[in-house]
Parts: sequence; structure tokens; C-alpha cells
Amino acid sequence: MSPISNPALVPPGGLNAPVVPAGGAGGSTTPAKGAGKDAAAGKSFADALSQADQSQQLQFSKHALARVERRGIELDSATLGRLSEGVGRAASKGSRDSLVLVDGTAFVVSVSNRTVITAVGSEHMKDNVFTNIDSAVIA
Repeated sequence: MSPISNPALVPPGGLNAPVVPAGGAGGSTTPAKGAGKDAAAGKSFADALSQADQSQQLQFSKHALARVERRGIELDSATLGRLSEGVGRAASKGSRDSLVLVDGTAFVVSVSNRTVITAVGSEHMKDNVFTNIDSAVIA
């Protein structure tokens, strides 16, 4: 019976294959191909992650902010999270301008730049027609 009982842990070539330390044969410290590309450019992982987070944040146009305020639409963190998730789903399908419905509130969003164009609460939705959208998402 072999000491390795999980077949996924058997190295290619069987149990007699030589084990090479993580640094490579002979103790070389040369990084693998492609490793450290961001470090070489002076960009840390934290910077890249922060930049990615900023590009994923929703923005509100002045018009949308005025509508939200005038119509008394509540924008708590849960609502904004679901709205952002809906915009992400629309983006994954190639949408450009989408109507995202969150708890009876309609948001028209420019998906490409993640900007909310307008917001309409459920009490103001009657008789409204939403134009220039190519998708609708219920979030």
C-alpha cells in the first residue's frame, strides 16, 4: 500500500518522480514566466484590486440624484448592492442600457459606464414608458 491514498496527489509519472522545491531545481530564485508583471510595472495587487473595485461602483447622474431625492426613493446598502448585481448581470449579457427593477423601483442604467440615468418609484411608474433600453433585469 502506498503512503499516498488520494490519486489526485500522485505526481505525474508515478510515485518515483523527483520532488523539485518550489524555487526550482538547484535553488534558483528566478520567477516563473509572467510572475510579477504588475510588480515590475510598479503596481501592487492592492492597487489593482482597489482600481477594479472603483470601476465596479455605480455612479448616479445629477438627474438621477434629483429624481431619487424628489421622489423619496430609499437607497440603502442592500438596495445598492442588488442594483449593482443587476447591472453586473446585464453587463455579462452584453447590454448597453438596461432597466433594473429592485423592490418595485425602476432604475435606467447605462451599463457600459455603470451610471444610473434615472430612477422611478413604484408609485410613479403608472403610465410610464421606458425607451432606449435593450434589456431588463429583476434584481
